Amino acid sequence: MGLTSTDTASVLAIDAGNSKTDVAVVSAAGEVLATARGGGFRPPAVGVAAAFDALAEPVRRALADAGLDRVTHVSACLANADLPVEEEQLATALHARGWGGTVEVRNDTFAILRAGVAEPRGVAVVCGAGINCVGMRPDGRTARFPAIGRISGDWGGGWGLAEEALWFAARAEDGRGEATALAHTLPAHFGLSSMYALIEALHLEHLAPERRGELAPVLFATAAGGDPVARAIVDRLADEVTVLATVALTRLELLDEQVPVLLGGSVLTAGHDRLDDGIRARLAARAPKAAVHIVNVRPVLGAVLLGLDRLGAAAGAQERARTYWEAP
Repeated sequence: MGLTSTDTASVLAIDAGNSKTDVAVVSAAGEVLATARGGGFRPPAVGVAAAFDALAEPVRRALADAGLDRVTHVSACLANADLPVEEEQLATALHARGWGGTVEVRNDTFAILRAGVAEPRGVAVVCGAGINCVGMRPDGRTARFPAIGRISGDWGGGWGLAEEALWFAARAEDGRGEATALAHTLPAHFGLSSMYALIEALHLEHLAPERRGELAPVLFATAAGGDPVARAIVDRLADEVTVLATVALTRLELLDEQVPVLLGGSVLTAGHDRLDDGIRARLAARAPKAAVHIVNVRPVLGAVLLGLDRLGAAAGAQERARTYWEAP
């Protein structure tokens, strides 16, 4: 049942990632009233209050452009909301801002999933700076993983791939490991002559720590060039994506049904042939009824649709909102 049946009902949708935030104000009829963009949302780095202070700027701008002071419902898909308890804490802090009558906070991976399906049914694997997977059924059941790093069993993501590539390249250069072109391609990306020089530059922060993320595309380029070590890392990522999706489908009792598996995030939408082909082949073997799709639309659409779901909006409203973001 929807929260309201009035024509004035509205949704404030927020998709807040580590590097950027998209905000939209949408009517219950699916009309996009205003949008805004802001910086990243990083409570672990700056604290919850400061993170929401930064979020307030694009929210206030969008509300003002929409001619509203507040909305009926706030649908927020937030980075760093990795555990249900964190979602609850962030929802409490968000509700205190007074931007809407009701508030629902989800991990930002749910935005990718909802953006890619016609109904809340399916599984999404997102691989950007990190890696995560969620699944949903229309009855409200979900499948999810803690996704907070190695302590929760995670492997992959742009940062993890960069670290793995550096590990193999360092050992290749000093003789502890097998030879790999990564020992040359990684330092060459920064104009350096050796892995020793790159290790020194990273350790002494002559290169900013966040620049390690630039090495994931170098890894994929090296794999495409035929390097066996780089290819093995890419293949391991294909295995990990497949395992995440298969486990989520199994938990939701969808493994034997025709269901979408959505791939999102910068790594999985970049068009790396070996990775894409590897994921599709592995899923075909383990979940043959799964239909793999790449989600390139802005994830804020998913936050909008989740908000419209909560309002009990008609299918036409959802299609109207989807058309706005899917238009060329």
